[in-house]
Amino acid sequence: MFVSVEGTILHADLDAFYASVEQRDNPRLRGRPVIVGSGVVLASSYEARACGVRTAMNGRQAYRLCPQAIVVPPRMTAYVAASRAVFEVFAQTTPVVEGLSIDEAFLDVGGLRRLRGAPSGIARDLRRDVLDQVGLPISVGVARTKFLAKVASGVAKPDGILVVPTDAELEFLHPLPVERLWGVGTVTSATLRAARIRTVGDLAARGEKGLVSLLGPGVGRHLHDLAHNHDARRVQVGRRRGSVGAQHSLGRTQPSPAELDAVLLALVDRVCRRLRAGGRTSRTVTIRLRFGDFARATRSHTLPVPTARTQVVLDTARELLRAARPSIERRGVTLLGVAVGGLDDGPEQLALPFDGTTGAELDTAVDAVQDRFGTPALSRAVQLGRDHGPAAPLLPD
Repeated sequence: MFVSVEGTILHADLDAFYASVEQRDNPRLRGRPVIVGSGVVLASSYEARACGVRTAMNGRQAYRLCPQAIVVPPRMTAYVAASRAVFEVFAQTTPVVEGLSIDEAFLDVGGLRRLRGAPSGIARDLRRDVLDQVGLPISVGVARTKFLAKVASGVAKPDGILVVPTDAELEFLHPLPVERLWGVGTVTSATLRAARIRTVGDLAARGEKGLVSLLGPGVGRHLHDLAHNHDARRVQVGRRRGSVGAQHSLGRTQPSPAELDAVLLALVDRVCRRLRAGGRTSRTVTIRLRFGDFARATRSHTLPVPTARTQVVLDTARELLRAARPSIERRGVTLLGVAVGGLDDGPEQLALPFDGTTGAELDTAVDAVQDRFGTPALSRAVQLGRDHGPAAPLLPD
């Protein structure tokens, strides 16, 4: 009897998505280094990445690294259309799809063996269908767990497929650098490498107690589980976002308090409009900061009742930013982000003591104008003449 040694979870991830759409739509860009976005790099083609260009890099720095690059403005409408077309291919492949972002998703193909064959064959068909129907390259990882499937797709990039057999999971995982693990960022990576932990295998050999002692209980146990491929999560269909956020890179020039407040206004407007468009409310407001020394910090506040009102979220975010002002003045700030969490599908609650119902009515009127005439048709006076960057496209919540 044949026994499959292939996992049934696919992680599909479009390659250099924004840049690939630009190369697809403009033949003269194909095979050439492409940078999407000028002030800050939103995306770069693999030809530009070979020169050291990375997402979120300052545009001037990126151009110094790759002076032959072609810089193009972002076209968010085109990226949303391409994403929807790709997700239609996902849905044609299997009904069990969990979207992670505009350009990646998990697919469970465990019930398709009799209809479509082995998972590796389904993955090959998926890559072919996305290329034929949408014209974009996509990498796919196939594994038993969501975590390992995502790692596999990353290793397979660009434009590749990688199947991790269920009887060789740790043989594949342990030689990889620790940075492949979810949760290992710059700070954790430095801590691990200072302790001579360079590969996932090195990390697994430390044991749970050793990692907890080094990194703390939360991170230590999390990385211990991943290093042994312990991941019981299933692919969830229709899972809604747990938070909504937006951020803006400020460059190396220190913004004035008024300029920083204008950026905060734009971010809160963007986030709250997304909340209301999805019919959701939020209980927690968070600001994210990246300082001039590249250290990061977050500050949060939980509201008494959920809300989607712009003024309530703005007042809360301003208080959080005011509390962070001493650190900003001392260290500088290069990035500001706003996120709302604790999302609720219930109706707006009016028990907040901030602004009565007037704020809710104003938000409704603003949304109606922008829905009809577009977001740029109506903006705050303080935003006139300011460019806070393109709104990142999101799939429907």
